[in-house]
Amino acid sequence: MIFDLTGKTALIGGSTQGIGLASAQALASLGARCILISRNEEKLQQAVKTLDTKGGQKHGYLVADYANPDMVRDVVTAFVSNNTVHILVNNSGGPAGGPASKAKPEEFLAAFNQHLICNHIITLLVAEGMKREGYGRIINIISTSVKIPLKDLGVSNTIRGAVASWAKTMANELGQFGITVNNVLPGATSTERLATILNNKSTKTGKDVEEVEKEMMDEIPARRFGKPEEIAAMVAFLATPAAAYVNGTSIPVDGGRTGSI
Repeated sequence: MIFDLTGKTALIGGSTQGIGLASAQALASLGARCILISRNEEKLQQAVKTLDTKGGQKHGYLVADYANPDMVRDVVTAFVSNNTVHILVNNSGGPAGGPASKAKPEEFLAAFNQHLICNHIITLLVAEGMKREGYGRIINIISTSVKIPLKDLGVSNTIRGAVASWAKTMANELGQFGITVNNVLPGATSTERLATILNNKSTKTGKDVEEVEKEMMDEIPARRFGKPEEIAAMVAFLATPAAAYVNGTSIPVDGGRTGSI
């Protein structure tokens, strides 16, 4: 099996922390040149310094805010005019929690733009280079909610499901060019977002954060939260030549929590 990504360029969204940064680190360790995307240039500069350069890679970053699809388009367009992207990791921070029945229409629209529209814009921009190379890996970090909706994440459940359906459609259309499109579905993972969810549940229920944390862990067969690097390991595998025949899938990495096959 071939896991070497030497000579490949990866573009990774939301990559200054959490799963995005861990994914970039994993790809760099396999030899890929990594280009990070985020809105915070200072954090991007620090994140790039954590990437493996044993293969002589010269990593870099792009500053763009996914809340502004036009900005994302302009920044990525400029980059691909002189660079070929072989691996795209679509990743962005999740929408705020709360029930769908109380969400405002503009919340759905903002999340739709941040996730599906930005994913689509970037995918279209990098796909032409992937076609020329005969090699492309588009990996979307979504959520296990595309299998079973999660309580009090109404906007997220809705938009994540749309992204998963979009990804399956793109997989069908791009597969003939040697491009695969797959979704990684993290379960409860030790990131800043999980900390926010725990604190919100604690405030809402009046329970200590530790009690809320234990209740969540008890729902996971592995009895623990995932680590960002464990999600990143799946991302890295899907990016390699070894995963060439894996296409159009949504793969939970959740310690067994998702209650469906």
